[in-house]
Amino acid sequence: MTTPETVVERQLAAYNSHDLEAFAATYAPDVCVSRRSGDRLLGRDDVREAYAEMFAKGRCRAEIVGRLTEGDWVVDHEIAHGITDDPVRVLVAYRVRDGLIDRVDFLG
Repeated sequence: MTTPETVVERQLAAYNSHDLEAFAATYAPDVCVSRRSGDRLLGRDDVREAYAEMFAKGRCRAEIVGRLTEGDWVVDHEIAHGITDDPVRVLVAYRVRDGLIDRVDFLG
């Protein structure tokens, strides 16, 4: 059985290794990602497109400093590196259904 935490961990590993296809494969075809800027990514193709350049440059990495899980939800306290000049601290809530991430909310 695949747990929500296992799916999110697989997504994190793909993110940190800049493997765009493995990263996109952890998301549901109709995923909704609400970003800190207020914009949204709708669907796996939007996710792939939004991360393609950053992955190609190999400049992103996230470290988890805390994680909570409850039911379908995994909430990570992350420090993101390579997105801006300084590390960015953020809370990210992932909802996993049927073995895929179908909702992501960046909270800080």
